[in-house]
Amino acid sequence: MLSRRRKRFRSTDGYYRFESARTREVIHGSGYGDFIRLRDEFGNVWRGEAEPQADDTVRYRLRDGNGRTISGICVGGDVVLRDERGNVWRGFID
Repeated sequence: MLSRRRKRFRSTDGYYRFESARTREVIHGSGYGDFIRLRDEFGNVWRGEAEPQADDTVRYRLRDGNGRTISGICVGGDVVLRDERGNVWRGFID
């Protein structure tokens, strides 16, 4: 018997754009495979990874050269990240 297998997670390839809900700062860049490289308005480069989870979500972890971190999750196409100061970043993958 043949059956289709459902893809477990969304591809993390593409263009990323996130905006801080409080300060309106923007972080944007691209990702290929599990590797993500973003740049903010001040020229800081954020590097990280996208880690697929078993429940059809993707977990993101990013770090800049100064040691600051941003982490979050993608559920159903909506990406929500939070930095170490508690700022919320919302965005999309195109």
